[in-house]
Amino acid sequence: MRHLRRRLAVAVVALLGPGLVAAPADAAQSWQRYVVAPDSRDVRPVRVVETTGDVTHPQGVLGHGTAVLRRSPAPAKPAWPAGTTATASSFHAPNNGNDGKPRTYAPGNAIDGDTGTFWNDDTLAAYPDTLTITTPATNLPGITLQSSPDGVPQDFTVETWDGTAWHTAATVTGNTRTQLAVPFDKPATTTQVRLTVTKDQATDKGEFTRVNEIWPGLVADPPVPSVVVDFGKVVVGYPRISFAGASANNPGVRLAFSESRQYLTDRSDFTRSDFSGGPGTDQHAVPGGRSQWTDTKGCLPDGKVCSDGLHGFRYVRISLDALPGDAPDAQPYGEVRIDGVSLLFSAFLGTPDTYTGWFESSDPQLNQYWYGAAYTNELVTDTFRATDAEPRNAASPTLEGKLVLHDGAKRDRDPYVGDVGVSGRTTYLTHDTAVAARNVLADLADHQRADGWIPPASINDYTLPLFDYPLWWVTSSWDYVLYTGDTAYGAQYYGALTKTLDGWYPSVTDSRGLLSRPSGYGDYAFLPRDGEVTYYNALYVQALSDAAQLAKALGRQADADRWQQRAQAVSTAINTYLWDPAAGAYLDAANGPVRHGQDGNSIAVVAGVADQARAQSALDYLATHTALPYGNAFMDNDTLIGEGSKRVYAFTSYPELQARFRTGQADSAIDQIKRTYGWMAGHDPGVTDWEGIGPDGSLYEGAYTSAAHGWSTGVLPALTNDLLGVTPVTPGFATWSVEPHPGSVAWARGQVPTPHGPLTVSWRQTARELSLTVTAPKDTSGTVVLNGKRSTVRGGTHSFTVR
Repeated sequence: MRHLRRRLAVAVVALLGPGLVAAPADAAQSWQRYVVAPDSRDVRPVRVVETTGDVTHPQGVLGHGTAVLRRSPAPAKPAWPAGTTATASSFHAPNNGNDGKPRTYAPGNAIDGDTGTFWNDDTLAAYPDTLTITTPATNLPGITLQSSPDGVPQDFTVETWDGTAWHTAATVTGNTRTQLAVPFDKPATTTQVRLTVTKDQATDKGEFTRVNEIWPGLVADPPVPSVVVDFGKVVVGYPRISFAGASANNPGVRLAFSESRQYLTDRSDFTRSDFSGGPGTDQHAVPGGRSQWTDTKGCLPDGKVCSDGLHGFRYVRISLDALPGDAPDAQPYGEVRIDGVSLLFSAFLGTPDTYTGWFESSDPQLNQYWYGAAYTNELVTDTFRATDAEPRNAASPTLEGKLVLHDGAKRDRDPYVGDVGVSGRTTYLTHDTAVAARNVLADLADHQRADGWIPPASINDYTLPLFDYPLWWVTSSWDYVLYTGDTAYGAQYYGALTKTLDGWYPSVTDSRGLLSRPSGYGDYAFLPRDGEVTYYNALYVQALSDAAQLAKALGRQADADRWQQRAQAVSTAINTYLWDPAAGAYLDAANGPVRHGQDGNSIAVVAGVADQARAQSALDYLATHTALPYGNAFMDNDTLIGEGSKRVYAFTSYPELQARFRTGQADSAIDQIKRTYGWMAGHDPGVTDWEGIGPDGSLYEGAYTSAAHGWSTGVLPALTNDLLGVTPVTPGFATWSVEPHPGSVAWARGQVPTPHGPLTVSWRQTARELSLTVTAPKDTSGTVVLNGKRSTVRGGTHSFTVR
């Protein structure tokens, strides 16, 4: 606000002890309406969104009567005449597959009558791929194509040989079905059939042509009966089904999960079994009488009918079906009766009574995004269980049974320290679950490498080589001590911190005083950049500054001075070698094509690398060159990755929000929040915060993307720390600061938990004045800054007005 005359009035109202500070009466009720979590751990779906096949009374799955799914046995499949052979344009060499079992991928697999084998071409995303079947003269009305759920042929032609020339008998475009009957334009008697594929589905298994079987003729299997239920938002835990009964032939039920309807198919958008070549669904053989089934990880004793157990999802498709390999334990036909579907919610249950901190403002959208972030973080706050964790050697006996902060609800189900850098703050500001962050930080430090490098997560037996994540461990460790006051943790792991900053990072510092990423290391997004990168070095400055604060808190002033001096030296080097005066922004990297990254520029501002002029210029550059309808892109062009200028990470957007609030650009920060978080809240699955947003506002890695990811919850600390304005200054809020950045928001209020008791702040602005009230625990002191006017107070209730 701009005024000709300002007056600061301070009135000390009362001194209250810890536990005696109450929120205003109206606030005590109103903020709770935004809370997202379910009321109990027994979570029920809210509606049926789709059925297929023979389903009677589908609402029974919601507990309203009984849903009945019926399916007749499939007719026998036609077989090619003896002597039929197949050749292909290419085929993949034999290997052990994704499951460690020897496999071949020869073209003959497509006509052997076994849907468990398949032809796989050997030209990744290169076309055309052809499969030619040579057979004794056969009259065909068409063919039926059975393909792999790891990616189906989408665009293809089918030709027949008339003895002198090829005739195009059918053309298919846009196919997404794994089994497709392809009728010919007219029946053909032929000795050769040629399939020519020009486009396949791109999946995480690569873009290849995969054909499990081509049958001679049109196969019309009875449609699979299925019911799709919607839980209303992303949930996490163990699905449960109540069966009222079933036919006596052990009919199978298959479950496919998805966070969004876009990727809701007969295969889950992601399951842990995908990493081992699994079917992408969970299987169950339904017994004849009434039964209750809880989805748990494991198989029947003979190794068949397997399921993954825990899932993060919004939608689940329940189908009467079975894998061919599960026979006779489970059959793909019969009758199944269902009278209830539910979920055993496994994550932290964030009901209103568990909130130790809260936020509310005059802007309902901001309130929605704050509590959406809180719920997202609750979904990733869970007990570490090897049966539920990332399957790529992430199971860790030192984490087993401990409360942790996973990175995502559905994947990777492994605590990454970069994610903790954001989700830790969200945790400290919402619930009494700080131990979840401590458990992760301590465990990673306990696995520190001899040279000082700290692993990013337990994945790959604590060996995944990320370059930036040891810096996130340093900053996250200081955050933990700062918000909780647990200086004992700081003292216990001070040696690990020293070893990281004085051992590992000096070993990768070049002659110009900048970190230079060596080959073989990745970063938070596995970006193909090395050498001198602004993001790494700005984050290094932040880590050194945070380490200096911890050193001061522990009485190690010499270390604090040394690290602060190094931070200043690195800042000088960044400004000397990585500032681009032509653009008025920091370069992404000193080498390669010219580009400018959100991560480096934003953290340079937050870490104090940029002076006021550079900060303003860099943020103006980002606003001009990266703004999209769904947030600000993390790169200004596509020279690093193909969609860099179209990809939005809430992870790297968080420091930009901080930078905008702290440099007097509150309305710019609010606009960015509404574009980023408004987009996610307004698009399926809604409520929760996505791992990343891709071109045109899509889930950036398709079905693999996590739509509830802890590292994307930065809107919550941004609104509490920067818009409301409450931050700790020394460990445990022994001293604190209140400096609101209202922008156009008319009023805000909230509570921040501290070890001494709650600290509450409320402020309101009009065209003429800004008034604020803070109530702090009596054993603390703080500084209140309003429009540049500063006042230091001790605990109690204090009111201020600036005109």
